[in-house]
Amino acid sequence: MAMIFIGGSRDIVELPDAIVGRIASIVAAEHGILVGDAPGADTEVQALLGGHGYEHVGVFCAGDEPRNNLGDWAVYNVPPLPDIHGFEAGAQKDREMVRRADYGLMIWNGMSPGTVLNVLRLAMAEKPCVTYDVANGLVTTTRDVVDWQTMLSRADPEIWDVLATRMTPDERLATTLG
Repeated sequence: MAMIFIGGSRDIVELPDAIVGRIASIVAAEHGILVGDAPGADTEVQALLGGHGYEHVGVFCAGDEPRNNLGDWAVYNVPPLPDIHGFEAGAQKDREMVRRADYGLMIWNGMSPGTVLNVLRLAMAEKPCVTYDVANGLVTTTRDVVDWQTMLSRADPEIWDVLATRMTPDERLATTLG
């Protein structure tokens, strides 16, 4: 059973038909699904999986309890290191999901740094990721950092400034942001 990390932007409140179809294929193949607990894409994915009555789901959270676990699935708590809060606490959880995943499926609004950093983390680990850019109606498959950079070349250039502040030194090095 392959493990699929499914995630996306918090402002995604409706899954595109292409994502619904892709998730239906994942369910039909009985792959494991790793999903976060955030509002937005994570919760929409959980609602869809719950509607299928799907059981092969793990919900990851950084807090003591998940904010959302619509299917009462297994919970994987990834507590932040001391003095880590906000974005970085969630990023630690996301890195654990990347570590456990074989593939990624991301629903991106075209500007969310967290989602696109998860695509980068998967690319750095040489784990393929299909990304649906909802804002631009594009579907991209990334297999490595070069693919990720190509995907980002179509995004608003301002995203690079935000990404540079949120990347780890290893992530910066991999993208040559220095």
